[in-house]
Amino acid sequence: MISVKHSAVYNNVIKEFNYSFCNVFLFDGFFVSEINEGIIFSWEDHAKHIAEDLSAFTGSNGDDLIYISHRIHSYAVKPNDWLKFFNHSYGLKGYGVVSYTQGSVLNIVIENLFLKKKIKRFSSLDAAVQWATDKVLAEVEN
Repeated sequence: MISVKHSAVYNNVIKEFNYSFCNVFLFDGFFVSEINEGIIFSWEDHAKHIAEDLSAFTGSNGDDLIYISHRIHSYAVKPNDWLKFFNHSYGLKGYGVVSYTQGSVLNIVIENLFLKKKIKRFSSLDAAVQWATDKVLAEVEN
């Protein structure tokens, strides 16, 4: 469970956004978040800031981006706040979660109730990044 900052994929980061509650790493076609320990992640206090910053930097509402939640810390998500994300005209091309504990499976199931796309689950950052990279490359080839 190492941070993106200490992994081999960090060399491919286009932009890093650092907040008091998390770090977000933007790659070509996808981004990875690492939420801090103990945060209760909500739209108003957290996700809105990330969505606005990514949108401003990429010029996109996210429909062309894949999101990977790299859950290296224990925190909570307000799953119904996903509705606020979509109600503000943001979107995602895909959503993956890297989790290292069995307890997070229930959280993923609950989150999935509020998403338009299925959550893809991974047990390693490398596997999630490979999945996102493959999806991005497949779109380029089509």
